[in-house]
Amino acid sequence: MRSAVTRLIRSSSPVVSPSRLSAAILLKKNNSKAFLSEDASKRVEEPFKVEEAETVKVPPPSPDKLLVLGGNGFVGSHVCKEALDKGFTVASLNRSGKPSISESWADKVIWNQGNLLEPDSLKDIMEGFGSNSYMYKINGTANINAIRVAADKGIKRFVYVSAADFGFVNYLLQGYYEGKRATEAELLSKFTYGGVILRPGFIHGTRHVGSVKVPLGLVGSPMQMVLQSAKPLTRLPLVGPLLIPPVSVASVAKVAVRAATDPVFPPGIVDVYGIMRYSDQK
Repeated sequence: MRSAVTRLIRSSSPVVSPSRLSAAILLKKNNSKAFLSEDASKRVEEPFKVEEAETVKVPPPSPDKLLVLGGNGFVGSHVCKEALDKGFTVASLNRSGKPSISESWADKVIWNQGNLLEPDSLKDIMEGFGSNSYMYKINGTANINAIRVAADKGIKRFVYVSAADFGFVNYLLQGYYEGKRATEAELLSKFTYGGVILRPGFIHGTRHVGSVKVPLGLVGSPMQMVLQSAKPLTRLPLVGPLLIPPVSVASVAKVAVRAATDPVFPPGIVDVYGIMRYSDQK
């Protein structure tokens, strides 16, 4: 069972206001050969002269910062690598702190150790492991806490990696799915214009379990090739949801970083077909 991973970003670049946009348009007009003078009825056809301005050294803007919750996990680690490749400053919060990963990218991440659950709840974590109440805490309560703190701190965009609906499987993992759907509802209410929910199915790729590499792509990649063109079959009763195509962890990471950093990425829910479509875009 893959773990839930949450992502949020606080942009250091200001949002362009309508007034700034209008100013930019006016400036563009004034730089052209024909421009409007103060009297709108008089059109000037020759270029105007501009005196050379003094050169001012402006320090480059600081890069956006991306905080990955659970960055040492299967999906989270790929999100960290994708964000680093895009030039972002990446920090991660997870229960174990810095992982024992020997790859060079791990040294570029700012690792923080912490738990999104309340301290008082830690005493009963070892009890009822795998129960519905425990899975709801991990997939619901912890993520809802993160969303509320992010909203209070003025975070602009929040991306949550959820899970696709698998029909009757949802009832077998009731706490898992109820927690995720509660998190989705909280995200859509707190981040109406900047909340993105990704709903992949089975995520394949090379997974590290200790020192062992598990090549999930050997199964997932062929299944994705076969099922990605069989979308109508997912509407079949009972078995339809089980035919949702797998998706690579690289694709999920790519779309997660884009959704967190691209201000024009539409908010809302992105299913597995949307993830594949966005990941194919440059």
